[in-house]
Order: sequence, then structure tokens, then C-alpha cells
Amino acid sequence: MSREWTLEGARAVLPDVRARTERAVEEVERWVLAREGAAAEERARIDAAIQNRIERWTREMEALGAEVKGVWLVDFDTGGGYYCWRWPEPAVDHFHGYEEGFEGRSRIQ
Repeated sequence: MSREWTLEGARAVLPDVRARTERAVEEVERWVLAREGAAAEERARIDAAIQNRIERWTREMEALGAEVKGVWLVDFDTGGGYYCWRWPEPAVDHFHGYEEGFEGRSRIQ
């Protein structure tokens, strides 16, 4: 589901985005810790679980209308660029054009 976002709209949905992301991050961090002492077969199972959780998070973000640009990184398309948010930022406070990407983002004044 693609849509164009206003800054107010992106900021309004952020509590849901943050809550879903926080749950996903916590699950993945638990699996990463469990993976450290695991045997090879168990590591493969944990790796698959991590990948599945990240994919589920991606689908959740896309269902909200956001675009996933990396793990725990979402953009909100404005029709002229993106409002950009990355975990664990507290707010949607950055923007970048279509060509600049994350590295070219600037703080919203």
C-alpha cells in the first residue's frame, strides 16, 4: 500500500511504528544472544527465525504505508522525497530527496 505522507501523518503513525519496531528489535536481540553459544544446526534455525522476524516487521511497516529502506529504517514518501526514521529515534525529524538516500538526509527545521 503506497501513499503520500504529510509530516503530521508520519508523526501520527510513529507511535505504532516505534512499538512494532521495538517488539521486533527485542525478539531479534534475544535470538542473537541465544545464537552465541549454539551449535551449528541451532544457529541455522536461529538465523532463519531472525530473518523471518525481520521479514514480518517489513510487512507490518509496508501495511502501514511506510517504505522499508533497511533493517529498522523506514521512509515516508512525501511525493517529493522522504521523511526518514530509524530505530531508536524518538521522532520523525529528518528528510531526504529521492536520490540522496539515508546518508543525504537533513534535519527538518
